[in-house]
Amino acid sequence: MKHFCLLFLLAILVHQGSVEAGDGFVRTRGIHFMLNGNPYYANGFNAYWLMYTASDPSQRYKVSNAFHEATSHGLTVARTWAFSDGGYSPLQYSPGFYNEQMFKGLDFVISEARKYKIKLILSLVNNYESFGGKKQYVNWARTNNGQYLTSDDDFFRNPVVKGFYINHVKTVLNRYNSFTGIHYKDDSTIMAWELMNEPRCTSDPSGRTIQDWITEMASLVKSIDRNHLLEAGLEGFYGQSTPQRTSLNPGFNIGTDFIANNRVPNIDFATVHCYPDQWVSSTNEEDQVAFLNNWLSAHFLDAQYALKKPILVAEFGKSFKDSSYNTNQRDQLFRTVYYKIYSSAKRGGPASGALFWQLLTQGMESFDDGYGIMLGQTSSTGNVIAQQSHKLYLIRKIYGRIADERRWKRARFNGGNRGRQIGF
Repeated sequence: MKHFCLLFLLAILVHQGSVEAGDGFVRTRGIHFMLNGNPYYANGFNAYWLMYTASDPSQRYKVSNAFHEATSHGLTVARTWAFSDGGYSPLQYSPGFYNEQMFKGLDFVISEARKYKIKLILSLVNNYESFGGKKQYVNWARTNNGQYLTSDDDFFRNPVVKGFYINHVKTVLNRYNSFTGIHYKDDSTIMAWELMNEPRCTSDPSGRTIQDWITEMASLVKSIDRNHLLEAGLEGFYGQSTPQRTSLNPGFNIGTDFIANNRVPNIDFATVHCYPDQWVSSTNEEDQVAFLNNWLSAHFLDAQYALKKPILVAEFGKSFKDSSYNTNQRDQLFRTVYYKIYSSAKRGGPASGALFWQLLTQGMESFDDGYGIMLGQTSSTGNVIAQQSHKLYLIRKIYGRIADERRWKRARFNGGNRGRQIGF
């Protein structure tokens, strides 16, 4: 009954705030996201499968169901793939050649998100082999263009491969949505573009290769689309620009640099991912929570003082495939992440939300990688998620009210001055 009452209250609040949540482009001002002139905080989710599922018209109801269940829990941002390169049922089956049916699936996802007032973060390529990724791009350059390439990391260096990626960026950003009649680059439903899902370049641990690639591609995206925000897709590992921070890394040296990469001027906000169950798997539950707290605290501080940009926890979760897993552990991890976000937001800090990995709905069980959350099934985790949405909604409303009062006072002051100037 407590769970039902909370969701009922949320439904009322979400309905009241739905216009504000869905209207206009999300911007940044200093360390904050802004929407319609007010600071914007959002609870959200990942669902990489949306385009793939929506490419089959008979399966689109699953996308609608997922969005409905998300909004009933106050979730307002979704991160998903705008790529599928080669392989089975791809979006891009060869460099520059696209499957229109798959593209219409992405059209539908954007249209449906618009209907449910959900903002989207669209990722443009994968670091990994799933859905093609950089490996597929490098293979295309080898087989189609005779390029002699020895590493998948040549994705970041080879001019031919970079040309393939640039063409994909242009194609997606300039896409005319067959459902909405709006070009993607002009659609405020999209909150941000992501250059790559979790970029890694282990062949160059100095970080120079990734830094040059992010700088080049961020400039490209902004040359096409100044409406939308842009982020790099980083997990948050520290690099050579801040050697004092590298001890926080969970033993990884993958050629990225949280500070240097996010200082690229065309990158609008920072991201951090966190998977203690994978990254520090040899430690106990208490140590994993301690790692998570330290990891997020460091990144939130750096976002505020070193980067002076907002930060989003773009992925986090806990897998039920761990032999010692129980639901209480997952709820504890969610509460830890959410409390860090809430504490930052409450004091006006840079942390603006978190997107759990991953949202599923009925009929999507085969996509469960261990991290799946089904909000259509009553669970304690769903309750934790709904509570966080409610808390961030209230913070957004409080800041909005303060901003409205300041605007009213400025208007009253300016009106009084104009009155004196004309003799009142």
